[in-house]
Amino acid sequence: MLDSLARWCVRSRRLVVALWLVAVVGLSVLAGAFAGPTSDDFTLPGSESTRAADLLADAGFQARSGYQAQVVLHRTDGLDDPAVRAAAAELAADITDQVPGAEVVSPFDPGGAQQVSSDGTIGYLQVDLPQRTVEELTEVSDTMGALREDVDVPGLQVEVGGLVLDEEATGGPPAEVIGVIAAALILFVAFGSLLAMALPLVVGVLGAFCGIAAIELAAHVIDVPSFAGAAAGMIAIGVGIDYSLLQVTRYREALRGGLPVVEAVVLAQRTAGRSVLFAGTTVVIASLGLVFMGLALITGVAIGIAVAVLVTMLAAVTLLPALLGFAGPRLGRVRSRRGADEGSTAARWARAVQRRPAVWAVGSLTALVLLAVPVLDLRLGFSDAGTLSTDSTARRAYDLLGEGFGPGVNGPMVVAVSAPDAGAVAADLAGGIGADPGVASVGPPVVSADGGTALLQVLPSSAPREEATTDLVHRLRDDVVPAAAGEAEVAIGGAQPAAIDFADYTAERLPVFLTVVLGLSFLLLVLVFRGLLVALKAVVVNLLSLAAAFGAVVAVFQWGWGADLLGVEGEAPVEAWVPMMLIAIVFGLSMDYEVFLLSRIREEYDRSGDNASAVTLGLARTARVITAAAAIMVCVFGSFVFGSTRELQLFGFGLAVAVLIDATLVRLVLVPAAMELLGRANWWLPRRLDRALPHLTVETPVEDRAREDVVPAGTR
Repeated sequence: MLDSLARWCVRSRRLVVALWLVAVVGLSVLAGAFAGPTSDDFTLPGSESTRAADLLADAGFQARSGYQAQVVLHRTDGLDDPAVRAAAAELAADITDQVPGAEVVSPFDPGGAQQVSSDGTIGYLQVDLPQRTVEELTEVSDTMGALREDVDVPGLQVEVGGLVLDEEATGGPPAEVIGVIAAALILFVAFGSLLAMALPLVVGVLGAFCGIAAIELAAHVIDVPSFAGAAAGMIAIGVGIDYSLLQVTRYREALRGGLPVVEAVVLAQRTAGRSVLFAGTTVVIASLGLVFMGLALITGVAIGIAVAVLVTMLAAVTLLPALLGFAGPRLGRVRSRRGADEGSTAARWARAVQRRPAVWAVGSLTALVLLAVPVLDLRLGFSDAGTLSTDSTARRAYDLLGEGFGPGVNGPMVVAVSAPDAGAVAADLAGGIGADPGVASVGPPVVSADGGTALLQVLPSSAPREEATTDLVHRLRDDVVPAAAGEAEVAIGGAQPAAIDFADYTAERLPVFLTVVLGLSFLLLVLVFRGLLVALKAVVVNLLSLAAAFGAVVAVFQWGWGADLLGVEGEAPVEAWVPMMLIAIVFGLSMDYEVFLLSRIREEYDRSGDNASAVTLGLARTARVITAAAAIMVCVFGSFVFGSTRELQLFGFGLAVAVLIDATLVRLVLVPAAMELLGRANWWLPRRLDRALPHLTVETPVEDRAREDVVPAGTR
């Protein structure tokens, strides 16, 4: 089927290109006109934080169950000034008037005395908002930012903070542009041709455009977080260039082998194209597997990435053959390198590893384990405004609030109480909660009109992202509240408890998801390469490289090692949704390299029966393209480290490190060393199991591949 598809795409190349252009333009126009709303709501149905929000909303405390923001006032000469009071009153009135549903308490209102610091230099207006979409919160942020700019009192600093974050633009080109430029340079060095360089870029960028547009339209049906489009675009560009690089490489080899254009495209589709479909399908399946984790935030990102990779994969097997048809034989005119097999640098490197396989295996395993050590301290959660740039008003507000009222004011918690005598129960709870050493203060009970629901506001003595805050929430829920609540229904909620619930949920399910991905990877590799040990080895080394990547993420983003060099602000937990996404995508990408390398090794082994020679030649014939593909991936993913949001910085860094480790330490050292040590046992498969398992073929059969390696006389 792939052969027929390739021939049709080449012969109908004008139609194929036209259809893709219509699809890209049409989807972009539709997405621009009918893009759905995004949502960064990480609450969990059935969790205690969600139950607290529901109790408060049912009792009429809608604003208290939604989002909170603060307008911070700072004046070194003190806030007790008529001009400051007048400005605060005007701000409160304007916010109430221009932000529907907002409830504003000024520090100069009768109930706002606690909103002024002890030295009288810092105060804040508390703004409570009902639940909002990201777009609505952006409008609120813009409105409050404009009102902040209108305040004109000498010496008065006004900042907007809380969950409505105004992240100011940092300037400079987008991270994606930097990554694409770096990828273009690598492609040019690898191919030595501007035309060959351009084709993978076209496929990657078009796939990203289509994927992002599809995500924006899908937001009408599913919950899509605000960063899903950027994450999917990053993946689509990376895999699109990666997949196209493999196919263009095989096409050029076929041209230099004397095949005509159409047959060269067919051969590239039959070999590298099959690997692309196999690897891309693996990424799609692994990503869609996250849908069954029951997390709305992860589901939106997972579906977005799956759609982007699917579109990119389709472009690689339809649009790219058409573009190769336009390029014709020109891509094969670049002079081939002498000694591409036995005499190449990669072959010499492989033989050096094979001479001392035990030493190289132990050394690479030791390096991977050392890199993975920080993962033992992995802590899942979410960052806060303290990790933003100091150029952001949200960060300045965060710092001022912490200075004036303690770090816990940036992550207030609410305790919802439902009981016939809710006020009395809440008063008793306030005493017990306030006695905890991790609590800075507890506000007076606020009772609903019917007296059946009460709420308490609790300020921790630690910042939201600190581990002490997580321990406090668990301690209050497990020990303090049950001892004082009696028969009353009590739930602890707020932004930080909701984040903790999300992190706990993902941490519990992470081992299950990892086991499923490992099991599927093992099964697929056994089906393709008919060897238990080679499949087991692949799964183990992939797991080690993933652990090493997680270790690097923990060291930089959680511990802060080298964070300043990467432009990363502050230390915080690893974003709770990232590990599952990294596992799904990294295993899919590593499967691509694994299939590409092992297919060549298996082919040579079937020809010669010599395992050592097969490993040498397989590595020699794939090392250059794998290195180039990995370098491109590292550039594309790594460019997001210089982006504006910590989520994408962390995600891009994790992917870049994982690919770098996988393509160097694993593919060039550990894999050849391990396969040399295992010898013929690599391909051992019990006969009964061999007969029972279906046969999957990723690469072309040996007799077909021979056409590629034979160079007719007079063609060089």
